[in-house]
Amino acid sequence: MIYTCTITPSIDYTTYLTEFRTGKLNRTNEVYYYPGGKGINVSRVLQRLGIKSTVLGFAGGFTGDYIKQFLHNEQIETDFIATQDITRINVKIKSEEETELNGPGPSINHEQQRELLSKVKALQVNDWFVLAGSLPNSIPKAFYQALSAVCHKNGVHFVLDTSGTALKDLVQTKPFLVKPNQQELGGLFDTKIKTKEEALFYAKKLTEDGIRHVIVSMGGEGALLVTKDQAFSAKAPNGTVVNTVGAGDSLVSGFLASYIQYKDVKEAFRYGVASGSATAFRTDLCNKGSVESLVSEIRINLLHE
Repeated sequence: MIYTCTITPSIDYTTYLTEFRTGKLNRTNEVYYYPGGKGINVSRVLQRLGIKSTVLGFAGGFTGDYIKQFLHNEQIETDFIATQDITRINVKIKSEEETELNGPGPSINHEQQRELLSKVKALQVNDWFVLAGSLPNSIPKAFYQALSAVCHKNGVHFVLDTSGTALKDLVQTKPFLVKPNQQELGGLFDTKIKTKEEALFYAKKLTEDGIRHVIVSMGGEGALLVTKDQAFSAKAPNGTVVNTVGAGDSLVSGFLASYIQYKDVKEAFRYGVASGSATAFRTDLCNKGSVESLVSEIRINLLHE
């Protein structure tokens, strides 16, 4: 079973309008309300690809209830820990430029942290634990390290998709998979990555330190997959980018969905890139049909240092 964990979920209120004027009344053309958070996105895409998962994390108030009901309507299992704080609402304005207003995450006390740790301790050998999204500094880094340590001890595959200091701390725990973008990868080494060759060099350093799979998303340039023994590049297929939110999460979902079924890293990478691209070409997350229509367009190249 796959378990995804979103520490700070949200309702993403996304609005589209031709022109956005600050200080004026703006009338929108389209609005969408979706549960937000990288772990939630991973579960939603997995469900569309025919893979079951359970969503973990923290949720509270009427917005938390909306997220749980939305996921249940999509037949996705949830096991949220209740918070006193109302789950945040993030406003995303799509106009000539994109503008975002992100609400504050919840306060997670020690008892709630212990409850999440207990849930992770109950996972079985060969389960998957996907820790994705922002990890608030209000929770000590030792807690996140404890989650990873429990996975390692119990034979649970640990997948990490976060950023900042949390990413730098947790790569030391040698996850099964990490998925930084090129800016996040550069941040791990206090440098700026400008080329595919530089991304390959630094991703290889992570595998040499014990991480089994590193996927580097590079936007329109596609992505890299680096393991201890091999490295591949994939070019993004042609298409009109509509919405990049969730594209990286979809890449993770596609990779896991394929890998779990076939244990073929190269083909899992191909399916992951197709999934990420299919989401980028839609207003919402991809579905199985849109992914499989792109799979044959994804060209995978073996790389050499």
